[in-house]
Amino acid sequence: MIPADKENLDQIKIKAKTLVEAAPWIRKFQGKIVVIKFGGNAMVDEALQRTFAEDVAFLRLVGIQAVVVHGGGPQISAGLADAGIESTFVDGLRVTSPEAISVIRDVLKTQIGEPLAQMIVDADGKAEVFNGETEGLFTATQTRTDLGLVGVVSTVNTEPILRALQAGVIPVIATVAPDSSGQLLNVNADLAASSLAVALQAEKLIVLTDVPGLYSNWPSLESLISEISVSELEELLPSFESGMIPKMQ
Repeated sequence: MIPADKENLDQIKIKAKTLVEAAPWIRKFQGKIVVIKFGGNAMVDEALQRTFAEDVAFLRLVGIQAVVVHGGGPQISAGLADAGIESTFVDGLRVTSPEAISVIRDVLKTQIGEPLAQMIVDADGKAEVFNGETEGLFTATQTRTDLGLVGVVSTVNTEPILRALQAGVIPVIATVAPDSSGQLLNVNADLAASSLAVALQAEKLIVLTDVPGLYSNWPSLESLISEISVSELEELLPSFESGMIPKMQ
């Protein structure tokens, strides 16, 4: 068995090495807004959730203004199944019935947003839970009748997010949003994170996934793309699997 002091020393060395490697990135983004989309698939593992929360709290500590937008795929599917509602997807987007939208809203808040915010607090950070209804953060527009109560972000009110950032708080945002009549819509988290990043004039949008990146010929691991132009991406888009389509749009 490794003595406790030796184990702690090894952990300190690892953290120090990581900090040295991250220093150029920290200098580049210090004082800047970075929007991070945290996918529901990554949140199934509580250890990954806590590691993510610690990393986000660290970003705030070194002066990077992190904004978290989260999905909830697996948790939503489980919640809907518990309610006897089948999950159906079209082009990577969840078909959402009036019965489903209330379940989705509750799952995003109680099973993902609030626990993640508490983990950030446990990591000595400050966090606040938002969704599109919070102070008119998002309004959405229903674009496809075949998807039911699914929409895209049409307006963004950045004021509550900027106010939170100025107070040193990390916003944790769920992506349900009302339309102009007040009807709640389910908004894909990838698309919402992109809209928010543009509205905030964020320095960077980071999309966390459970794959290394974009592939031109999945599942061939050799087809991983490190850089691509907009025109090339538009050509490849029809060939992507459903879950990757909203990320690339």
